[in-house]
Amino acid sequence: MNTSRDSSAGHSPGTWAAVTTAGYVALFLLGGVQALVGAFQFSRGPAPLAAILFDVAILVSCVLGSWGMRTALGGVLPAAGWIIVALVLTSVTASGSVIVTDTLAGMWFLYGGAVGAAAGAVYAFARWSRASRERREADTRYRRSQR
Repeated sequence: MNTSRDSSAGHSPGTWAAVTTAGYVALFLLGGVQALVGAFQFSRGPAPLAAILFDVAILVSCVLGSWGMRTALGGVLPAAGWIIVALVLTSVTASGSVIVTDTLAGMWFLYGGAVGAAAGAVYAFARWSRASRERREADTRYRRSQR
């Protein structure tokens, strides 16, 4: 299977740019959908269990997003989508109602999700930033020269 990204593989550079952009948009929307669903379902089952599972889900989405896209942005976008939607949904409306209540499960969902999103974004930067990539390449060259 040819996975090179040059035009000799039969795909134009514009096609790769469109596919990559669609992937990033999908990751951002995935984070937003996780927050949307989680905001209404965090209290299901035993008190904080569903909320904790939603927290783990956003962390895993960030880690796998960065791994799949091989960039830090792939891990940051699900976190950004989650945080934006969670902030909007936790705002008090003009009538005074809230979606995420001030319960143990609600706190686990909001604080745990924020920590999971932040941890996933930090992992993405630590693993896929240019400096990290250059350090890994230098280590590989060094190990090869020692053989």
